[in-house]
Amino acid sequence: MSQPSHQRSRGRLELDYHRHEGHTVLGGLYQSPPMRALFPDPEADEAPICALVNTTGGLAGGDRVDIALSLGAGAQASFSTPAAEKIYRSLGPATEISVTLEAGAGAVFEWIPQETILFEGARLERRLNADIAGDATLLMAEALVFGRAARGETWRRGALQDSWRIRRGGKLLWADGLNLAENIAADFADPFGFANAEALGSLILAGPLAAPDLRNALRADGALASLVRPGLLATRWLGDAAAVREGLGAAICRLRPALGLPARLPRLWTA
Repeated sequence: MSQPSHQRSRGRLELDYHRHEGHTVLGGLYQSPPMRALFPDPEADEAPICALVNTTGGLAGGDRVDIALSLGAGAQASFSTPAAEKIYRSLGPATEISVTLEAGAGAVFEWIPQETILFEGARLERRLNADIAGDATLLMAEALVFGRAARGETWRRGALQDSWRIRRGGKLLWADGLNLAENIAADFADPFGFANAEALGSLILAGPLAAPDLRNALRADGALASLVRPGLLATRWLGDAAAVREGLGAAICRLRPALGLPARLPRLWTA
């Protein structure tokens, strides 16, 4: 007997901001369930902020979400989520997430969603592609949590393909990939691999602001930050889920003043 066919989500969100009379304003918006964009009023010292919401509360195997965000020349905006994204156990097919970010000349793009939690048995294929102008700035920070730590659950069964590509002026600046599938339990047990870590956090600052003084400031806070190449600052955290979130949040706060933003997390992270 064949397996029943389940209805799957096919969400899409397209959004662009541009600069008009000295202000960043919304230029266009397209959204289809389960994706939705909300626009909470920013604090006086904050840039416009967009909250990306999955109205179903999580994604299952076979679901697909496509997100395309664009900032025009001179625009500045922050994108985050009001809660962690949950990837549920799959009966076979992977959950697919595709994110495309574009930043025009002089734009300042902040991409700081909260954690993505992989439930035991989850299968995720995620691709993030960013294309920024030569003098644009992109701050990206994301975290993966391997299981529901608060419930004592670990993620040792499933699959993960996570790919990041950042281009500046059309040329490849950063390529990164993580592939876990066949022998996840051994990879996590390996003391020279994941060492049974609960979470992985990654932060990238790309653009002219990525300089030794910011690297040194992150190192002073205990982060393992590196200037991988001119105009590219990278750091990672691996360990306890709460510690990874705390370290990632502290690094965001450390870097935000260089972007002209306050040294605190947006209310979406703390509400």
